Amino acid sequence: MSRSPRRALLAALAAVTATLALAVPFVASPAAQAADPRDSFVTRCGIRFCLDGKPYYFAGTNTYDVFTFGSDWLPGEQYVDKAKIDAHMTRLQGDNVSVLRLWMFSHEDWMGFEATEGVYTEEAFILFDYVMKSARDHNIRLVPVFENFWEAYGGIDKRLSWEGLPTGYANRWRFFNKTACPGCFTQYRNYVTKALTRVNSFTGVAWKNDPTVLAWELMNEPRYPDATPNENTTGTTLRAWVDEMGALVKSLDPNHLLGTGQEGQETKYGYGGDSGGPWTYIQSSPYIDFTSGHMYPTEGWAGLNYASARALLRRWISDAHTVVGKPFFLGEWNVHDSKTTWWTEMYAEMEASGGDGDAFWWYPANTNCGGFDSGEGCPEHAVFRQHSLNMKAKSGVVDPSPSASPSRSASPSPSASPSRSASPSPSPSRSTSPSPSASPSPNAGTSCRAVYRIDNSWPGGYNASLVVTNTGSTTFTNWVLTFTLGSGQVIVNGWNGTFSTSGGTVTVTAPGWAPNLLPGQSWTVSFTGSGPSTAPSNVKLNGVACAAS
Repeated sequence: MSRSPRRALLAALAAVTATLALAVPFVASPAAQAADPRDSFVTRCGIRFCLDGKPYYFAGTNTYDVFTFGSDWLPGEQYVDKAKIDAHMTRLQGDNVSVLRLWMFSHEDWMGFEATEGVYTEEAFILFDYVMKSARDHNIRLVPVFENFWEAYGGIDKRLSWEGLPTGYANRWRFFNKTACPGCFTQYRNYVTKALTRVNSFTGVAWKNDPTVLAWELMNEPRYPDATPNENTTGTTLRAWVDEMGALVKSLDPNHLLGTGQEGQETKYGYGGDSGGPWTYIQSSPYIDFTSGHMYPTEGWAGLNYASARALLRRWISDAHTVVGKPFFLGEWNVHDSKTTWWTEMYAEMEASGGDGDAFWWYPANTNCGGFDSGEGCPEHAVFRQHSLNMKAKSGVVDPSPSASPSRSASPSPSASPSRSASPSPSPSRSTSPSPSASPSPNAGTSCRAVYRIDNSWPGGYNASLVVTNTGSTTFTNWVLTFTLGSGQVIVNGWNGTFSTSGGTVTVTAPGWAPNLLPGQSWTVSFTGSGPSTAPSNVKLNGVACAAS
């Protein structure tokens, strides 16, 4: 977040192990299912977060300053205020917070991780060790952020100053430019390496092996502003930095998801301006696992109302799923006033449009409710608690992926004050409809198109999707998709349909709640495969050969 009121506040402070069970409708991640869900990593399967091979939706918050919950003057473990950390985790758990986004950076002398270049404060890392332990004890997952674009707690300005370079907004582009600041790259790499090679002093678990961490974020709201006339819209330099540092993180820690920490301001969205980070392009990096947006709709520079804020949220979610092909995380958002109404509006949109996770800004360790503070006991938490229950109800339920060109009628039109049921029903049970015939006859006059894409890959395996579109004028009823794998390919698990194999032929039958594919509609079937990731051949829908594109 880049707003000055917030700055004032801030300144005060890999192999798949599942067996081949293709009737299971969701992907099992490259980690085995654990008896205790806390021992399972959150992964990505196509456009969704997944936990133990099933979709995982969450509602969370930010408490950026948890790393300051200690006593700077005390040595070793005494530095850590365990009681304060545990008390806050208890508050969060009581309000149904599933995920906590928080900062893991500071270059200040007080409670800093790295106050002097290359000199790391062991006590700060011990404190974060305990934060991880306490979060697990309270069934909360974490999204730590490695660095800050803004000036709070030093940010990249401090790293620029260590290299003898000018600081401030007009000069921050230099941090991401290897020619302008090669030392900035070295500093960042060293800090990330320090974190991702650490072993927790309380649990004995390496940070990179701890499922309590849902994901890392490269930076809080990175930008590459005004460096050259065209960089504001091309994003070439920032994308190169994301690719390089993303590759570093993945080389050190292949277990966890990784996000950019982007805020989503861009002229094309009617929200903020172009600042060197085109949203879909930057987050299409192969090293990034999910997209993120930060929304402050009532700030003067934003000027959004209920309808336009919901429209922006829908657009982000749609672009995340259908353009980037990854989950969407609303990593920050809040308003100053009318919070209960705003939270009702925005969380209704998240649920209706298929948003994957969110975290409001922010939940301080107190009872303050003014401004962006939403501490313990604030009335808007009643809305949040129900939203969190709704997101949990969706988790583990198979739901259709958005089509390549989703109809906006699938989501209700925004209204000034939508009503929300106390407990929306989860997706319909697949047992409510009879199973489709395994070999229906082709429908006369039908045609289809198939687009194959790789969503993620790792040595020896990959996640892929096959987007099938009804390009004809007749509905495919009780649809069945078939295709042929290439030599050496094996499907481990699939989702958005029931998979079976016979030799090299894969058959996917429609889920019971969506047996028909209308003209113009698309359906995405996705799967985890081993071996080469070459495109399948002989794709047919109800026996009709689909054109490849």
